[in-house]
Amino acid sequence: MGTNEGKAAIFDLDGTLLDSMDVWHQVDVDFFRSRDIELTDDYMGIVNAMRPDEVARYTIEHYGLDDTPAELTKLWDSMVLEAYGHTVEAKPHAVEYLDYLKSSGARLAVATSLSPQVRGIGMEHVGIRRFFDVVISVEDTDARSKHSPEVYLAAASRLGVAAQDCTVFEDLLVAVKAARSAGMHVWAMEDDYSLADRPAIREAADGLIADFADAPRKL
Repeated sequence: MGTNEGKAAIFDLDGTLLDSMDVWHQVDVDFFRSRDIELTDDYMGIVNAMRPDEVARYTIEHYGLDDTPAELTKLWDSMVLEAYGHTVEAKPHAVEYLDYLKSSGARLAVATSLSPQVRGIGMEHVGIRRFFDVVISVEDTDARSKHSPEVYLAAASRLGVAAQDCTVFEDLLVAVKAARSAGMHVWAMEDDYSLADRPAIREAADGLIADFADAPRKL
């Protein structure tokens, strides 16, 4: 029997498995510059945990834009697809860690807010799609947000693993707290875009890592 037989690991993508948060910042910079709008310092912090359609609605309402949410989402997706397909890389030792977990008997899932097209091209580009038994989005749940543990519980259900036997890897404070509220173990990935929340993340999570070489071998 493998070291992690009967256990599961559930991974976020942006900022956790993928070193991709700079992509979204650059998209924001380029988009706001094209509209001649000042990008406020708090924008990324506000929209980080939102779904793409929620970000679009917030942006339209906050900045008084004439676009529809669907139009903005389509535009942003086209801007990030190039980066996710060519320049985004995996976090340090992520591929090796996923390979280890898979060979140790663990079931693996992705729980993300990314659209199917963006997450698909990103996972294929860095070579990690083959490791996962389940890929689920907040869009597939009633809560439709990582402020709720529903996406993690849905992933566990699809994997056939009890919540208490799941370990979640996340980078955002709201997501760490949501996964903990589901009775799951949580390890947090350091990301510069969560720097202000790092003390709270460290307190809420089972552990904090900057490199998957330091991630737990036994879930």
